Amino acid sequence: MRLPARRLWPGAAGTTRSLSLLAVVAAVGLLPWLSGRDPALSVLRARSAEQEPTREALDAIRRDLGLDAGPLSLLGGWAAGLVRGDLGISWVSGTDVGPSVLAGLQVSLALMGAAFGVAVLLGVALVAPVLVRGRASAGAGAAMLAAVPEFLLATVGLLVCGVWLGWLPTSGWDGPSSMVLPAVALGVPAGGLLGRLVADALPAVLEERWVELWRGAGVGRARVSAAALRRVLPPLVPQFGMAAVGLTGGAVAVETVFAVPGIGRTALGAAKSQDLPLLQGAVLALLLLGLVTGALSALVRRRLLGPALRDASLSLPPPLPVRVHPAIPLTLAALLATAIGWGLLRDPYAVNTAVRLAPPSWAHPLGTDGLGRDVLARLGHGAASTVGTAAAVCLLSLVLSLALGFLPGVAAGAADIANALPPVIVGILVAAVAGPGTGGAAFAVALISWPPLAAHAAALVQEVQASGFLTAQRAIGAPPSWILTRHVLPTVAAPVARHALLRLPGIALALASLGFLGLGAQPPAPEWGLLLDESRAYVERAPWAALSPAIALALLAGLAVSGAAYAQGVARTPGKEAPVGV
Repeated sequence: MRLPARRLWPGAAGTTRSLSLLAVVAAVGLLPWLSGRDPALSVLRARSAEQEPTREALDAIRRDLGLDAGPLSLLGGWAAGLVRGDLGISWVSGTDVGPSVLAGLQVSLALMGAAFGVAVLLGVALVAPVLVRGRASAGAGAAMLAAVPEFLLATVGLLVCGVWLGWLPTSGWDGPSSMVLPAVALGVPAGGLLGRLVADALPAVLEERWVELWRGAGVGRARVSAAALRRVLPPLVPQFGMAAVGLTGGAVAVETVFAVPGIGRTALGAAKSQDLPLLQGAVLALLLLGLVTGALSALVRRRLLGPALRDASLSLPPPLPVRVHPAIPLTLAALLATAIGWGLLRDPYAVNTAVRLAPPSWAHPLGTDGLGRDVLARLGHGAASTVGTAAAVCLLSLVLSLALGFLPGVAAGAADIANALPPVIVGILVAAVAGPGTGGAAFAVALISWPPLAAHAAALVQEVQASGFLTAQRAIGAPPSWILTRHVLPTVAAPVARHALLRLPGIALALASLGFLGLGAQPPAPEWGLLLDESRAYVERAPWAALSPAIALALLAGLAVSGAAYAQGVARTPGKEAPVGV
């Protein structure tokens, strides 16, 4: 159970990164052929929508782009140019791809920095009460913030601060004022997630002996708090890095709402028009950003751990059960069950244009949408596809992450690549093969939802295996199977499972985002992402149609986290010592 992998990890991670990078680039390069659509027709439409798609015009485009040579020839030519630093020429605009990719990346990095600043400020606000009280809360509030749809926040912010009050620009990219609303829309959910992860780990550290000794010696609260944060950050540093990358490439929906010319929106436009060189350049930039961020996160984490990791002398704090009043999960469960059950008794497809956009009433408790369909009915019938699919993807991600946690080289290499891919790009690739739909959207989200959990599991496995307690177990002759099943797995599985529950609403949000962009469930399906997308056009006149699925996602997040915390507290009987790290 030692870490011989310390010498093997870099090689394994490098090999996995290279293979994953090649696989993604090859898949992107094959997009026109995977989709079954004629790339010449897509390029013609993108260049001039009015031009007649005659045989002569399409043949001329094929000759100009070299499409007749096939995908392997195009990939080889693009790779040869890449070695020379040439990303190719856009099929649509005829300009160099490099400057377009660089301009989009600069915009997205600036937006990411602002959004990450918002996330850190919100995270500090969520963590501060834990540092003052010394114990965690149920975390339902933070989980609800993490589950707020970014594109809904963006739309509401645009209407309120941009249109009604006129305080901030509503679109484009022209100075710092243009990034305020997009940064808030992206930073609030990220801050809720990161703040909850830190707050979940702090109470156990604040109960350690050194904290009591420092306080007894007169050390100030600020210094104790800083030391406690340093103690809990190492296994969470990869999560901060992944969140930063996600704020860059995963901001497609927000960039679309505000017409921000970022790298994610650039990639989306290139994918829709099948502008292959531009799409390959944008995806490659995102992948390189993910690799650099992953390497920096690993370096920061190793610096925080110091020589204790090398000397196998870490001591891990046992996490404390959170005291959660049963009324919290019960109330949230009752609200969700009532709304879903009541909605299931109604017809989600009945159209009545005479009552379109009707406000909430006894006949329609949550109002009606733009076609006069009952919002409560569509919310209830969409729960199975949205929540059920998200739960299945979450469970699969948890199992995969626990397995990959013991193969950190493989996990680190593949995770850096998978995390750098925006869900919408993966959704486009999957939709090209399987067509848009709930199954394809679920598969796309499953491909990219495991990296944060796997990174968390790998960091915990490394720290557990380097702990002084396990060194003592080996010294007394404990067999590896005993160490694995009695100490390592319980120590790793519990916090990663809580993390997975916290990610459940985010997975539901990713599915909703694909539905929002037309890559998930298709109309007239009552899927929550479609509900958000359909209601965006009239959110100013009928906000209840958009707020209903958003509130349902927030309630789901609060229920998942508070329910898990309550179950954990009930499972620990007073006076019973848990194994180290459990």
